[in-house]
Amino acid sequence: MDDTNPTDTTSNASTHDDSADGSTRIGVDVGGTFTDVALSVDDRLVTAKVPTTDPQHVGVLEGIRKACETADVDPGEIDDFAHAMTVSVNALLERNGARTALVTTEGFRDVLEIGRQNRPALYDLDAEKPDPLVPRDRRFEVDERTTTDGVERPVDRDEVRDLAATLRDRDVEAVAVCLLHAYADPENERAVAAVLREELDVPVSASHEVLAEFREFERTSTTTVDAYVRPAIDRYVGRLVDEAADAEIPAPRIMRANGGIADPETVRERAVTTTLSGPAAGVVGAAATVADDDVEGLVTFDMGGTSSDVSLVRDGRAERTTDAEIDGLPIRTPMVDVNTVGAGGGSVAWVDAGGALRVGPRSSGADPGPVCYGRGGTEPTVTDANVVLGYIGPETALGGEMTLDVEAAREALDRLAAEADLGGALEAARGIYRVANATMTRTIRSVTVERGHDPREFALVAFGGAGPMHAAALAEALEVDRVVVPRPSGVLSAYGLLAADESYDAVRTVGVDLDAADPADLEVVYDDLVADVLADASDPDRARVERAADCRYAGQSFELTVPADEAIDAAAIAERFHAAHERAYGYKMDESIEVVNLRATATVPGTEPIVRHDGGGDALVDTREAHFPGAGPREATVYERDRLESGATIDGPAILEQAESTTVVPPTWTGEVLADGTLAMTRGGDQR
Repeated sequence: MDDTNPTDTTSNASTHDDSADGSTRIGVDVGGTFTDVALSVDDRLVTAKVPTTDPQHVGVLEGIRKACETADVDPGEIDDFAHAMTVSVNALLERNGARTALVTTEGFRDVLEIGRQNRPALYDLDAEKPDPLVPRDRRFEVDERTTTDGVERPVDRDEVRDLAATLRDRDVEAVAVCLLHAYADPENERAVAAVLREELDVPVSASHEVLAEFREFERTSTTTVDAYVRPAIDRYVGRLVDEAADAEIPAPRIMRANGGIADPETVRERAVTTTLSGPAAGVVGAAATVADDDVEGLVTFDMGGTSSDVSLVRDGRAERTTDAEIDGLPIRTPMVDVNTVGAGGGSVAWVDAGGALRVGPRSSGADPGPVCYGRGGTEPTVTDANVVLGYIGPETALGGEMTLDVEAAREALDRLAAEADLGGALEAARGIYRVANATMTRTIRSVTVERGHDPREFALVAFGGAGPMHAAALAEALEVDRVVVPRPSGVLSAYGLLAADESYDAVRTVGVDLDAADPADLEVVYDDLVADVLADASDPDRARVERAADCRYAGQSFELTVPADEAIDAAAIAERFHAAHERAYGYKMDESIEVVNLRATATVPGTEPIVRHDGGGDALVDTREAHFPGAGPREATVYERDRLESGATIDGPAILEQAESTTVVPPTWTGEVLADGTLAMTRGGDQR
C-alpha cells in the first residue's frame, strides 16, 4: 500500500547506539515512484510518503514539510538532514547526462567501445553492446606515454591547451581524463587535468582521482560515468542546498553507494559514488533494525514502486562489491552489493507476442501511476493485481487522501485477461502476482544459491511499499522459514539514512607477490590511503579505519578482498585469502598469492535514533476476502499494525495495514510483534 499522508509512528530500538541524542533529524529517500521521509523527534518516528517529482527537490521539500507538520516541528528545528537520490542512476538509464568528452593516451581512443571480449549473451548472434557514453567524435588522444614503472614521455602542455580550445568549440559540458597507467604514476594525467581545469569552465574528472586502480576499460568507464553525471549531481545538490538554506534546514548529507553518507561538496566532486544511493540506504536500514544472530545472515528485499532490490547482510554488515554494472556500464567503486530487477508495485503487466503474461520492467511511475489510483493510468500493474486479490483495501489507499478505484483496476485486468486468454480479472491478478514473484525469486537466488549460500539458512527482511505483501510468497518458494518486517518498513530507506555512518574509501594498485613484497613499501601505500580517507572524514578522531587487500592466485583474473592488519602480516593475509577463496568457490590452491590492490576505509559512526513502540488500543479493523496462492479465497483478518502491542501473535490469514505499506500473513504463517514493533513471521501449520 502506498501513501502520501504523513504518519506518526513509534518503533525500533537502536542496535549500535544505546542513547538518543535528543536531536531532530530527518532522512529523505527519493524513489522512482515515491519520496519517503523519516523524521526522528525525541523518541518518536514520524514518516511521510509523497509522489516523486521532477525536479526531485520539489518532492523532497514537500515531504519534509508534511512530516514536520505532523510532528508539530518547524523545519528550522531540524538538526541533521540525510538524503538519498536517483539523479545519477536516472541519468545513466535515460542517457540524458552531460555532453562529455574523453581525453586519453594516443592509441587508446576506442577503449570504451572495445571493452572486454566477454559477451553477456554468449549464443545470441544479435546481441548488441550499449552505446558508449562518449561517441567517437568526442574522444581525443594526447601524445604521452606512462608505463607501470613511471613516465616515459611527458605530456606537452601546449598540446593540451590546443585540445582545450577544441573542446570549448565542441560545447562539451564535462571532461573525463584517463591516461594509460595513470594509477601507477599520475604525473602526466595530473598535468592534463590541471591545464583543462585552467582553460575550461566545466568539471574535469581524472582517473587517478576517481579510481587509482588497474584495468583500463573499467577505469575509463568509471571515470567517464563520473564526468557524465557530475553536472546533474552538481545542479541538483546545489539547488537542494540552497532551498534547504532558505527553509533554515541544514545542508543535506548524501548517501553514497558504499552505504555511508558524505557532505555535499564530497559527492559533487565524486558524483559516481552516488549511484544506487537509495537502495544502499535500505540495506543499511535493514542491518540497523534486524539482528542476524540466529541465522546465517539476512536477505534484504526492497520492493518499491518501480523496482525490487535484493542484497545480503552478514555479521550485521551489508555485503559490498567493487565490481558493479549499471545498464551495461562497468562502475568500479565501493558500493553495497545490490541486485535490482524491474518488478515493483507500479510495474506494468503486458502480453508478449507469444501470448505469455509478462510483468515489467516498464513502470507506470508516479504519474499517472497504477490504474486504481485514478490519475489517468490505463495499464494494469502489480498494485492493481494486489487490489483485486484483496491485499490492499480501498479505504486504506494513500493514507485516506485518495480512495482506490477498485472497479477501474478490475476493468483493466479484465482487458488484460481477454488479451492473455485468461478467465477474468481475478485470474489475471493471480497471474501477475505469480509472474512478479517468480522474477523476484530468481533475483534472490542469484545472490544466494548462485554464490554458494543456502537461502534456507537466512531470514528474509521485507520492506518498501510493496515488499511485505509479497515476502511470504517468496519465502515459500525459497523454503525460507522466517520473514522479518521492520516497523518502518514502508520508508526503511529513509530510516536507514538516520542510522547511516559516514564512510570514505581509497584504493591503489600495487601488483606484487605477497611473499616477495616488502612490508615497508606496502605500509607507505597504506599510510597514503589512510591519510586520504581521514582527510575526508568530518571527525577524524572518531573515525574507525579498516585496511584491506585485493588478492588472487597467480594467473587468476579476478580478486577477493580480505582484511589487512595494522601491521603487514603476509601469513595472516594468505590464510584469510585461502579461506575466502574456499568460501567463494569451494576450493583453495597451493599457488603463490598476488596482492593486486590495497584499500583503506574510514568510518565515522552515526547515531541511530531510539524511538519507542507503544501499540495498544483496538488493532482489529475488519475482515475481507483475499486470495492466496494454493489456498484460494479466504476470509482474512485486517489489523491496524500501529496498534498491535509487543508480544501480540497474529495467525494467518491476516493483513496488517499501516500508512506506507501493507503486510500479508498467509494462511500457513504466524506473525509475532517484537518489543520494538518489528513483525517476525514464521512458517507453520495451516491456521484454519
